[in-house]
Amino acid sequence: MKKSGASEGPSASKLISERIAKLGDWRGETLGRVRKLIKAADPDVVEEMKWAKASNPGTPTWSHDGIICTGESYKSVVKLTFAKGASLKDPAGLFNSSLDGNVRRAIDIHEGETVDASALKALVLEAIALNSSGKSKPSKKANPLKAKPSKKAKS
Repeated sequence: MKKSGASEGPSASKLISERIAKLGDWRGETLGRVRKLIKAADPDVVEEMKWAKASNPGTPTWSHDGIICTGESYKSVVKLTFAKGASLKDPAGLFNSSLDGNVRRAIDIHEGETVDASALKALVLEAIALNSSGKSKPSKKANPLKAKPSKKAKS
């Protein structure tokens, strides 16, 4: 059986908490703050640790009907990458990275910077709405349960 590389449920939340604590500096504080904002925007958000490898415990990921965003930490930045960011309106101008891509957009947060809480929550809610709208689109494939009308035989 092939593993998906994702941890779900309480164990994923615990892994994210451990990752935040292990960072132990401004990056952990920042990741913890944005995590709280994401959860405040959507109390039903699913936390996952995805793409784990032997050298990497994985990437914190928040999902609702699909990936909302990931939270990566680097030496000089905490990066929130929105999976479908290019399709989101960003009136507050939070997106400041990965602007050339066709799909993703990111918010790079440097030491000492803060993110506008209400604008981030709005982006999260918009991402959820976009994910959810994709789920409700009817399939363009023929419905196999709908039988084609048969031609009546002439009597």
